[in-house]
Amino acid sequence: MTRLFKLVVLIAALALVAAACGDDDSAETTPTTAGDGGAATTTTTVADATTTTTVEQMDPYIFAASLPLTGDFATPGSKHNDGYKYCVDEINRLGGLDGHQVEYIGEDNQSTPEQAVAQIQRHINVEGADVLLGTFSSLLTFPATTEALNEGMVYPVPSGGALRIWERGYDNIFYFQQNAAELIGFSPLAMIEYYVEQGVIDATPASVAIVDADDFFASAIVTGLVGGEVRLPGGGDVIAEVPGFLNDPRFSDTEVVFQETWPIPFTDWITLANSMKNSGAEMVFATTASPDEAISLVNAMATVDYQPKLVWMSQGAQSEFRDLLGGNEQHITVHASWHPLANYESTLAGQPYSNQDFIDGFDASFGRPPDEDEAIPFAVCQGMAQAVLGAGSADNTAMKDWLRGRTADDPVKTVLGDFYWDERGLPFERSHIMVQWQDEELVFVYPVGDFPGTVDLVFPKAEFN
Repeated sequence: MTRLFKLVVLIAALALVAAACGDDDSAETTPTTAGDGGAATTTTTVADATTTTTVEQMDPYIFAASLPLTGDFATPGSKHNDGYKYCVDEINRLGGLDGHQVEYIGEDNQSTPEQAVAQIQRHINVEGADVLLGTFSSLLTFPATTEALNEGMVYPVPSGGALRIWERGYDNIFYFQQNAAELIGFSPLAMIEYYVEQGVIDATPASVAIVDADDFFASAIVTGLVGGEVRLPGGGDVIAEVPGFLNDPRFSDTEVVFQETWPIPFTDWITLANSMKNSGAEMVFATTASPDEAISLVNAMATVDYQPKLVWMSQGAQSEFRDLLGGNEQHITVHASWHPLANYESTLAGQPYSNQDFIDGFDASFGRPPDEDEAIPFAVCQGMAQAVLGAGSADNTAMKDWLRGRTADDPVKTVLGDFYWDERGLPFERSHIMVQWQDEELVFVYPVGDFPGTVDLVFPKAEFN
């Protein structure tokens, strides 16, 4: 993969101290309220003591997120909301941040950019948010990051990888996934090459159908695969050019025999699936804006009896994908930012907090195990909690500077692993995890050797039923 890796490098050039007090049955407490901007204090008098101690009860920090809880992105947006809520609950359970408890505000932007911007304005200027938590989708993230910049706020991004977000020179944004969307296509191609070398795949598939949603994120992945210009929205300036991973000599024998972009919203899945089938493509690369689209496309391929040997999708790591497809998820591959077996050690509220801690606690709280649409926002919240502690306050300039100062030796440590960022806010030294649905479980198939528990890719995939 040396030449392909060089191509990645070429494209890539373009974040507790809890106030404690003794407890005594004979104590009397009298609360008093501080002046403007101050903290309430409680004077505690112990009956047999000769002194009076004063313990500050600090004003809570407000963490706020505008999320798509309804509309096109409702499924991942709702999961992001659960990830944020659980993180805040855990921070408070662990004692808060430097004596401050945390309050969480999560509001529904109905999957529209206009609502996202209006809610961010309200969170900052009306509700007094100290910390913003990012939204889902590049479509919403693009204007949200601009509004946060204008308001002088840090904006950590859980799900907004289109390179056009990151090439604008903003210094207030930090991405909590592996890398820009244009680089994602490297991962499935690297997986295919590895398994060809291992003899699991007899030869690199000769043809591919590439289909995508008319969405920042989905279209950006396709640009990374086939090459092209990266422009600002509305036909704006070209801010980058990418050569395309499929143009690497190692994949010169793989022909793109069908390519189509569908509008959002979209309903004509049967026609699309028939066109893909008629192309004869041996494998499918599908980049969708939401898991719901991925489910609709798989159902349509099954309906028209299109049986490609390999299907890779940009969405599909969610439990709903398995539950709603009823077996047709079998052997579909998905790139992922998180996996239960990747048991990273991280911190929360200044205390050690592992990926397994997250899995066990989330399951106990929600009655179901988490997936990556809950793990990613949890990691965002972890990072911002670390920024508050690292900066010594919720001052956004100080938090930004602290995040900008992270290094390989002193990173932000999350359930997704370690993060430190380049000048654009894109993380260094991160690669995606490739997973495959096998017998109703999402198993880890590539890269091999990074974590225990890797299993072999199944190829060709089982036929849709």
